[in-house]
Amino acid sequence: MKIGTDSVLLGAWTSIDHKPFSILDIGAGTGIIALMLAQRSYAELIDGLEIDDAAYEQCTENFENSPWNDRLFCYHASLEEFTDEIEDKYDLIVSNPPFYSEDYKTNNSQRDMARFSDAMPFEHLIESVSKLLSASGKFSVIIPSKEGKGFIDLASKFGLFANRILQVKGSPTSEIKRSLIEFSFKQGVTVQRKELIIETNRHQYTQDYINLTKDFYLKM
Repeated sequence: MKIGTDSVLLGAWTSIDHKPFSILDIGAGTGIIALMLAQRSYAELIDGLEIDDAAYEQCTENFENSPWNDRLFCYHASLEEFTDEIEDKYDLIVSNPPFYSEDYKTNNSQRDMARFSDAMPFEHLIESVSKLLSASGKFSVIIPSKEGKGFIDLASKFGLFANRILQVKGSPTSEIKRSLIEFSFKQGVTVQRKELIIETNRHQYTQDYINLTKDFYLKM
């Protein structure tokens, strides 16, 4: 599976200012976000959760071959199974969830599992996060911007409230495509809102995008 811009954005943007001891990446895929957070933070426990067989094997291999393999572990289970069995709480939870809800499907079931929201409904994700997140923890997610308001409203029903929002545009003239949102159990916090443009022209990255992601690209 290729590394997508969404994962890189979330891995770089997610706040670690509260110095998390434990981190969970829900739907870890190749493990890229967990690996980025291992590079950025001093968290001693960084877990990935992945249900797809091939992605789980790739994630485990990537974890084992990384400089931070003593802090990384991937669970092969569904979110429902994991939430029911894990008693510990996490200081930081991140997720780049499957969110393509269009009617069509491809002939590649593995890709469908990765891309379509029926693999992990938002309500199921938020409810699980509300059970797995520590009282002072943070939850960061990247979703289509059109889903942002509904996602925030749904999260509030489980006691999770938006603290920071980053709206992402591919170019100066394009529509806002993605929303990165940070949640916590703290209510009444003034939401910090910012906008990020990725490119001015094809492969001509903005200084804001370079500053955010340069620590993770070999050539930037």
